[in-house]
Amino acid sequence: MMPNRVQWDSHFSVGHEAMDDQHRQLLAQCNVLADLCAADGGNSGADPAFKEAFDRLMAMAREHFAAEEALLVAGAYPEPEDYRCEIEEYEYLAAEIATTENFDRIELQRFLALWWIGHIMGAAQRQRDFLGRLQPA
Repeated sequence: MMPNRVQWDSHFSVGHEAMDDQHRQLLAQCNVLADLCAADGGNSGADPAFKEAFDRLMAMAREHFAAEEALLVAGAYPEPEDYRCEIEEYEYLAAEIATTENFDRIELQRFLALWWIGHIMGAAQRQRDFLGRLQPA
């Protein structure tokens, strides 16, 4: 099994420069995990570099969700409960299920890359018009 490398696509844009930049950075961090998996074949043994990169992704996710939620709330986004449910789902999965203790590195990296692509594509579909209006001049 190979790790999932993900590249930014213009269709992923939510129309808000800061959010798009955060989304690009999150995908880049997923690629850091992919690179670490590819370097040693994704063996399931302990790897401090992978754990550090994984922890960095989790920290980036928390920062991103806080910034994204604050932006949506400040702009009176019409579906805040749906967004909060998505955040809660991710936090539960990241804390309880999708962990370095429960999955080998390639499985974990593939899950995270696919989850983030889903989040970004969903945000682009649901939030593009809304966030585009909030873009600072």
